[in-house]
Amino acid sequence: MYELEGWFLWFIMFWVVVLVGLFAIGGFFMFRKFLKKLPKEDGKSDMDWEEYYVNKTRHLWPDDQKALLEDLVSPVPELFRDVARHKIAGKIGELALKENADMITQELVIRGYILATPKRDHKFLRKKLSDLQISTTPYESLF
Repeated sequence: MYELEGWFLWFIMFWVVVLVGLFAIGGFFMFRKFLKKLPKEDGKSDMDWEEYYVNKTRHLWPDDQKALLEDLVSPVPELFRDVARHKIAGKIGELALKENADMITQELVIRGYILATPKRDHKFLRKKLSDLQISTTPYESLF
């Protein structure tokens, strides 16, 4: 029988810890996605509603507002950018439908971005808006 000792023991222990950590991280993100797909009381999940709002308001987006949204999500790591863009566009679409907007405006894009993102990301939005020379004063109550 072989006994684990010395550097080989530490090598195996290191890989056990790394693999358990990676499985835990992956499981966490998969579980979050699973929770977003669960239907609510109305029979639709959060992701279903996002898709609904995006599809309902697709024709309301002028090119300049699409470019603004793209510019605002640029600080998001590329791996997560598509998901962030879709979530934010869903919130903007929801606001546009609730307000019966004829088209998506800069004001709707910024309000939707603020409401769709967690508070910890608002500092990046403030910096990006100042770079674009857009005042955050009208949106202070949302931050």
